Amino acid sequence: MPRPEMFELEAFAASNNPQPNRFVGVRLSRDGVFLPEAGNTVVCHVVPGSKTQAALAELRERLRGLPWGHRFAFTDLESLHMTLFQGVIETQREPQYWPHDLAVDTPIGTVTDYFADRLEDFSGPGPFAMRIAEVTPLGLMLTGATDADEATARAWRDGLVGPFGHRTPGHDAYTFHVTLAYVIDWLPDAMLPDYRQTLAELTEEFQRRIPVLELGPPAFCTFSDMNSFPPVMTLPGSGLAPVYAARR
Repeated sequence: MPRPEMFELEAFAASNNPQPNRFVGVRLSRDGVFLPEAGNTVVCHVVPGSKTQAALAELRERLRGLPWGHRFAFTDLESLHMTLFQGVIETQREPQYWPHDLAVDTPIGTVTDYFADRLEDFSGPGPFAMRIAEVTPLGLMLTGATDADEATARAWRDGLVGPFGHRTPGHDAYTFHVTLAYVIDWLPDAMLPDYRQTLAELTEEFQRRIPVLELGPPAFCTFSDMNSFPPVMTLPGSGLAPVYAARR
């Protein structure tokens, strides 16, 4: 079973990025405010009030407090989740990222209703558990707690292709993750060695503190920006109870 590739810190180096981050001014402002960017998705929320949420709250603050922390915009604690399947997003209206039987100019709300109707008869392939593969500047890269867990998480992704009517180009290579932050300014190259060492130490610490993440069941959610993901419906097939009330 494929496992996540190691995170490449050089991708954030100023020398490798002559242009500003393309998401600044689209997804977030330069002062770290998240901008309107509507869409929908299937995620597993970090369980509110859990030990996992508390540990990730501490990790977020430790990343924010690093000398380079001001170069990132950090998400709210309540937004923390692992994305299982990408729905649609306002800023990515392209055929390969859109249901094949809807026009790419279809309003997001209409697409959300379309997906919700198609998900009524969907049931996933069972429960799975995730663990930390690596701490990155953006949060966590995740992998299945076992090979069987990884296979089940991938089976959920494959199963959702049908109701969503599209399979994105990066579907098979997708890396599961929990986002804690988005980069605003690229990192000076001189920062990279110290940053790499710090991330390695944080990885070792939080792998020990969170052997398995406490995640809720897959839920179909909407969003108006990248800082809140209210559920429309919890998807059956995981054996887990919902962690948020559905809004539908």
